[in-house]
Amino acid sequence: MITYKCLVSFVIMRVAIYPGSFDPITYGHMDIIDRASGLFDKIIIAVAKSEAKNPLFTLEDRMKLAKTIYGDNDKVDIVGFPRQLTVDVAKEHNACAIIRGLRAVSDFEYEFQLATMNRSLAPDIESIFLTPKESLIYVSSSLIKEICDLKGDISKFVHPTVEQALKAKLGS
Repeated sequence: MITYKCLVSFVIMRVAIYPGSFDPITYGHMDIIDRASGLFDKIIIAVAKSEAKNPLFTLEDRMKLAKTIYGDNDKVDIVGFPRQLTVDVAKEHNACAIIRGLRAVSDFEYEFQLATMNRSLAPDIESIFLTPKESLIYVSSSLIKEICDLKGDISKFVHPTVEQALKAKLGS
């Protein structure tokens, strides 16, 4: 008698989360997301509530903006998270890595401290640092909001949907 073994085939997806307040999401964030998409099978944009930062947009609005931009991209999901450890969000989504963007040397010390603490809390989750392309290295959500508030042109720094939302919010 011939016996056949059942072969189970499965795919292990490499998932990374990209946490942040994204208040609002900028082309700098998008560049990091797009770069990370080439390294991982799935990117989870984890939008933090970030009450301490006193965000301009609500968590729901920030998620909606990200979904407008990435809604058709099967490699990107958007989730919101309230007051919770980033490593716990990573575990919930079976992520093997946390993506962080570095714009300047001044970002490094804080990001290094976060990565070291995250490794202490979850040794199996790696921190991956990516830099945006040179033309976006100086872009930050804070600067974009200030420029918009002062009636400056932000079109080369944010998606048109984000530009419209900022102008509506700030009365620009």
